Amino acid sequence: MNYYLLFKSLHLIFIVSWMAGLLYLPRIFVYHAEKINEQNISETFKIMERRLMNFIMTPAMILSWIFGILLILANVDSIHESLYLSIKLILVILLTAYHFFLMKCVQNFEKNLNSHSAKFYRFINEIPTIL
Repeated sequence: MNYYLLFKSLHLIFIVSWMAGLLYLPRIFVYHAEKINEQNISETFKIMERRLMNFIMTPAMILSWIFGILLILANVDSIHESLYLSIKLILVILLTAYHFFLMKCVQNFEKNLNSHSAKFYRFINEIPTIL
């Protein structure tokens, strides 16, 4: 069996899931920040944010990393000293840092400690696209 193709397929599936969450969660933050004073709506957004982060985004990120590392290990001979891989790893590390920033935002919303505006979340929503 060709493990490389299996790892690549799974890696792509989890990357797409992770990226979808990275693009969607800040959009939820925009709406949440706009409706922060409406208790029922705010509680609904908290549930949406927590579930997206805990059940989709974080597992997808972890599995993306696992299958990405397995891809590197399965193809280690041909990617030695690869500039592409080095740049990609730097960008993935930045996306991972962004993921943890969003995780902190979810926690702040959960505790009613959000200090950012809807405009801020509209701006940061573009970070994954750029990376």
